[in-house]
Amino acid sequence: MAELHFLQPPNWPRPRGFSNGVAAQGTVVAIAGQVGWNSNAQFDSDDLVAQTRQALDNVLQVLAQAGGHAGHIVRMTWYLTDKREYLARAREIGAVYRELIKGADGLAHYPAMTAVQVVALIEDRAKVEIECTAVIPRPVS
Repeated sequence: MAELHFLQPPNWPRPRGFSNGVAAQGTVVAIAGQVGWNSNAQFDSDDLVAQTRQALDNVLQVLAQAGGHAGHIVRMTWYLTDKREYLARAREIGAVYRELIKGADGLAHYPAMTAVQVVALIEDRAKVEIECTAVIPRPVS
């Protein structure tokens, strides 16, 4: 297991759903922004929650190619086309996140995260794009 150290300044309030920082050692895996389309590069849904589920699954599929799993993710950046929709559906998105992004202990894993609203994504139907950095404790073969 990658040695992860979650960084929390002592006088800061503990964040919900993310970490302020993560320090790790191992093989760095950079995962390009993943949108909510299937393995044929086609969207099955225009729903934000469904696209989030698919984008997270796509991240995990890429990470698995390096021998990694969700618990190795140290940083995520979310690009969203509609901040208000994201906030209105935060509970549903959080449930999908907790279902898919788990550490080796089976509990939800919260790396350092950033979420930003953008005017548009390159794929016209995309509502969310998620990119990640992971650290795997052994070299990738």
